[in-house]
Amino acid sequence: PSAYDRWMSTLLGWNATQDVMAATPESVPNILGVRHNRVTRLPMMEAVAQTQAVAGLISEGKYDEAVAVRGESFTDLLGVFETLALPPSQQAVPPTATSRRIAILHGGGLAPGMNTATRALVRFGIAHGHTMLGVAGGFRGLAHEDFTELEWGAVESLVGEGGSSLGTRRGVLGEDELYAVSRAVERADLDAIVVVGGLDAYLTVERMVAERTRFPALRLPITLLPASIDNNLPGSELSIGADTALNNAVWALDRIKQSASASRRCFVAETMGRSCGYLALLTGLAAGAERVYLPEQGVTLADLEVDVARMRAAFEGGKRLFVAVRNELAGDLYTTDFLVRLFEVEGHNLFDVRPAVLGHLQQGGNPSPFDRNLATRMAHFALEELTRLLAAGGDDAVYVGLTPDGLTTWPVAGMLAQLDLTERRPREQWWMDLLPVFSAVCDVPADLGAQAANG
Repeated sequence: PSAYDRWMSTLLGWNATQDVMAATPESVPNILGVRHNRVTRLPMMEAVAQTQAVAGLISEGKYDEAVAVRGESFTDLLGVFETLALPPSQQAVPPTATSRRIAILHGGGLAPGMNTATRALVRFGIAHGHTMLGVAGGFRGLAHEDFTELEWGAVESLVGEGGSSLGTRRGVLGEDELYAVSRAVERADLDAIVVVGGLDAYLTVERMVAERTRFPALRLPITLLPASIDNNLPGSELSIGADTALNNAVWALDRIKQSASASRRCFVAETMGRSCGYLALLTGLAAGAERVYLPEQGVTLADLEVDVARMRAAFEGGKRLFVAVRNELAGDLYTTDFLVRLFEVEGHNLFDVRPAVLGHLQQGGNPSPFDRNLATRMAHFALEELTRLLAAGGDDAVYVGLTPDGLTTWPVAGMLAQLDLTERRPREQWWMDLLPVFSAVCDVPADLGAQAANG
């Protein structure tokens, strides 16, 4: 199973258990499902009736109603597919009064799915009659006017291609570079910009918006799509690329665990993520780890004392493998190398300890099906919103996000209120609520180490 299927099914199982434990004879039976990345409950009889109604609607030829019963996302994606699948000959939309010149660029760190989003943006834009321009090399490519018009057929291969076909760079533009960008916008006669990228891209756009008084050419619609393996962007519970990185990490841990099947061993695996622990926690949950170290929680010597006691108690009880997953910045002093040495010394030859630094393996590869669909959905939503904004003559700068209520946009002007700039992560992170789930399902109870450490 994919990483998503592992952690989401675990979350569903945990919620089902909580429901059963809290149930009374008067409780209404529910079916648990997932809507907009959150577990939801539907009355069982209502859900069964709706499911049975689909067959009846189809037999009566009421296909639109049958599609609608499947849900809003299904209905939207059906229309998205029909647009993307049309041959170029049927997409020769003549220019209209609402046709515009829209630039697409990538910014920040590489995230699998950037190319998928670009393909979708180009095709949805052409379907609206827009001229779509690719910018090579991120914002600095924009400053140097490195544009290429992107045609319908030219982006065909991008749907499942990893990397960044346009090129991307880290770093936030300085004030001296904004003048060159504003001149490029004027000279290319751009009507709007769509940026697919990470936090550096977000901060660059925030600076562009803040400097609109000095550089009036920057007063044009700008839309940001979240793309980051760290999943550390404001206003969106999921970023393009995070699922692929998670799958890469889980794939690696699966094989690492198999390599230890004939020995008694502890692995300390290090994930990327910078100051955001999303990858570490979700990797631990999906790969069946016993311990995770997150920058949001920090690491103390007292924690490690309990962990060592927990490991020893587990191995003395017959356990053959213990996996700890550490975010790369979880504890400045307690590095992966330090943890390996500590556990090895304090293990007293009861078990071996090995490091497993996953590194840039998490950034590579082709995007997962989940990321491809997420990128396509976000691109479609962004182009529809942008087209409406252009038709109305607006100049809003916004960033797209997946929330419990579905896809939405947030104003860039208010972005910093959602960010912890020091730690480079959102102030509120939904996935921290998964910590009790991890504690409940890990093989070695958390209190086992505390009991052993206390004598």
